[in-house]
Amino acid sequence: MITIIDYGVGNIGSIENMLKHLNINFYTTGNIDTIENATKIILPGVGSFDTAMSKLQDSGIDKIIKKKANEDKIPVLGICLGMQILADSSEEGKCKGLGLINGTIRKFSPSNNLKIPHMGWNHVIISKNVMSFGKYESELRFYFVHSYYFNPDFIEDEWMSTTFGHSFSSAVNRNNIYGVQFHPEKSHKYGMLLLKEFSRI
Repeated sequence: MITIIDYGVGNIGSIENMLKHLNINFYTTGNIDTIENATKIILPGVGSFDTAMSKLQDSGIDKIIKKKANEDKIPVLGICLGMQILADSSEEGKCKGLGLINGTIRKFSPSNNLKIPHMGWNHVIISKNVMSFGKYESELRFYFVHSYYFNPDFIEDEWMSTTFGHSFSSAVNRNNIYGVQFHPEKSHKYGMLLLKEFSRI
């Protein structure tokens, strides 16, 4: 059973619809006591880093997420802004992140050939084997919408990379913590594969 955390900044409806389509059991909650009993977490997010962290801190959900991830060792998947707040900090704001994967969120530098935000479909390259994508591994592509990217402190925490002006970490992983910058819920068969694999962990 997957617990989707509702803390007021996520595009939760699309994730719920995709999980329903895949017949994956889930429930959505912002209740701390319910999250305390979670066995697998999806952390969505759309918007600004500081807004997301302020909402988590004000509700106390940040402490529960860190406990579930660090002590209970349950699988946690951050999506888009939900991935970025896994980091230590962000150039977008002043709040500290969850610090579950060490790194900093950096802003893409504008240029004549680079339109920000990075929006639309883009290919990814697998940096380390975390999940199985079978015959689709060499053609994996996902849907992105973002102006900031995750810069991990340790290259071994990079799960996938993507090129937009330069190569950046489009997915990260450390032990039971997973983060994807793209939107699997908007990425058709490739996103379905990823969410299926996460549900099987």
